Amino acid sequence: MNHILSNKNFNIALLGGGQLGKMFLAEARKLDICINVLDPSADAPAQLGANHFQQGDFKDFDTVLKFCSESNAVVIEIETVNVDALEALEKRGVPCFPPSRVLRIIQNKIRQKTFFKEKNISSSSFIIHKNLKSLRHSISNGSQSLPFVWKIGEGGYDGFGVKVIKNEKDTEDLLEGECIAESLVDIEKEIGVVLARDTKGEIRVFPPVEMEFHANANQVEFVICPSDISEEISNKCKDLAISVAESIEVQGLLAVELFISKKGEILVNELAPRPHNSGHLTIEACNVSQFDQLLRCTCKLPLGKIELLTNAAMANLVGEPGYHGSVEFIGLKDALQVHRTTLHLYGKSQTRPFRKMGHVTATGRNIIDARKRAKEFKSLLKIQSRDHK
Repeated sequence: MNHILSNKNFNIALLGGGQLGKMFLAEARKLDICINVLDPSADAPAQLGANHFQQGDFKDFDTVLKFCSESNAVVIEIETVNVDALEALEKRGVPCFPPSRVLRIIQNKIRQKTFFKEKNISSSSFIIHKNLKSLRHSISNGSQSLPFVWKIGEGGYDGFGVKVIKNEKDTEDLLEGECIAESLVDIEKEIGVVLARDTKGEIRVFPPVEMEFHANANQVEFVICPSDISEEISNKCKDLAISVAESIEVQGLLAVELFISKKGEILVNELAPRPHNSGHLTIEACNVSQFDQLLRCTCKLPLGKIELLTNAAMANLVGEPGYHGSVEFIGLKDALQVHRTTLHLYGKSQTRPFRKMGHVTATGRNIIDARKRAKEFKSLLKIQSRDHK
């Protein structure tokens, strides 16, 4: 531990300079650890806090290999980085968080679901379709039952690439490509479990949170902690998340999205091998945050023993529908007067409908009180554009 913290030549390459990278950098600054950031956008949110920022494509093999070759470790904040480059770096002795083999599974929904099936991990049933023609043909001949959840194999995020299909007409605006059709789960609650697993296999699990989704945007709107479930169910959710982490042998962070069905089943929905939206409130609610734990994993420092310090609710702050262009915050002064709230802005210069521009975490005497504060703050702050006409 002392060697890493006292070695000024130790540096981490961060692939992706968005809000997750920005919050990761805040933890690195506390320990004076050097972070170099690669992102295709010249005004990426993490550029200002980086020791070195390079504009470049993290999907390009040669760019990633060159950028990371002199680093002591590599961290990703987005799944779409070039996984072949990560594998090449590992062969040179540069550890990656997550490892390339883990990212290769998770960045493709089909490989992810197949992994669940092979490892007997509880998840919804699914059918693989090579393209939209195959999907539509299966609907027409009755081999694909309705309704179902369509997911594109690669490239989906924040509700993009996911749609509930009730009839063949619903397939008209789908993206072309290999996809899966998942059976529709009768969902009672959606739960998120974020955990950290270090290079020795030690695991620390954050308290399960409850995720509430926006009806139209199909993205998380509120995150509540602790989740409104029994201790027995909470422990089962944590145990399932741990079994997934051990099965896939992740190193770094793993976010496990779970469904609790109305029949009481606990099913794994999706995985994310990086900081996750459901873990943002750990900054205020816990003694150690998801970003701190990731940094500890990367630097081979002891993982923090996690304690929930307070009830908390997080609200995503997104661009208002109908607004595109240079960002303008309306009602900020009023919102900041809401008691026991902490605002995080992501530093994005351009807004668009439902783009994540920041979040607010509210604490309270109980989860009802915390959610009420988060909702009030969100209602007061509107993210629009001064370019809008």
